[in-house]
Amino acid sequence: MFDKLVVVGRKTRLQELIERFNTRGQAKFYLEHSGGDFAEYESEHETYQRSVDVVRRALDVGLPRQDLDRSLVPTYRFAAGDVVVALGQDGLVANVAKYAGAQPIIGVNPDPARYDGILLPWQPPETRRAVTAVLAGAAVARAVTLAEVTLNDGQRLLAFNDLFIGARTHVSARYRIRAGGTVEAQSSSGVLVSTGAGSTGWISSVFNMAAGVTTFVGGQGRRGVQLDWEDPRLLFAVREPFISRHSTAAIVAGYVPPGDELVLESLLPTGGVIFSDGIENDFLHFSAGVTARVRASPQHAMLVVQAPAGQHAGS
Repeated sequence: MFDKLVVVGRKTRLQELIERFNTRGQAKFYLEHSGGDFAEYESEHETYQRSVDVVRRALDVGLPRQDLDRSLVPTYRFAAGDVVVALGQDGLVANVAKYAGAQPIIGVNPDPARYDGILLPWQPPETRRAVTAVLAGAAVARAVTLAEVTLNDGQRLLAFNDLFIGARTHVSARYRIRAGGTVEAQSSSGVLVSTGAGSTGWISSVFNMAAGVTTFVGGQGRRGVQLDWEDPRLLFAVREPFISRHSTAAIVAGYVPPGDELVLESLLPTGGVIFSDGIENDFLHFSAGVTARVRASPQHAMLVVQAPAGQHAGS
């Protein structure tokens, strides 16, 4: 079934600094004179490189290997015979998952002391076991629900964690929203739509704020809604909805059930955007004339979490 390994990594902060300042010495001079700790950058880089070396040795399983930088993922064509190994932070897995299709993804944590690794259940020495389990058809993967937005001009964007729909700058976004059978014009700081994987992320801050404000005025608020990764529903929340002559706030949060969709029609003359997973430079325009339809995608991300003998690599 599989005939190639695609190893996705990313530049370390040290590498990015050196690219910015041309040499290691100039990068060190700038950082230390700005009050930064250059030794921390070096330690982080060395730890990552050691993990890269371990993973490369572990992947000597007789298949060709393609090394891929994170920046090239959106333009890379993943094939049906690819096994994807993502070595980096959780955000790397989220980014890769939107483009890898149905290919199995093995998330490897290169630095457990620094990264929580919710989406990185494997340690570098375990990489070979995970890969051989996939090749033997013995691995267990979780089918993670993705969110999908499509525009009336045919453009499409996937999200592993969440979608943001609103204005590019710190101004109110104006739009018409339809959830279920309710339609209203709104003015807000934007709408967040989250998957189960993202329900403990950005959108949880909206619920935290709402709960805190509710408690402040004497009520009792609920701090967040957590969904399973495989939950077919999406969760949405409107950020700071404003009530005025032209906007109301009856729709502030809810679910998008399987087979249903959340519809937003832009009323912004310019500056409207839609982006996913916090990557603002990869966006769709959401200005006047654009209608966005958000639903759970038929495509799922396949995260490998278990190898044979009942040994779990994470949850």
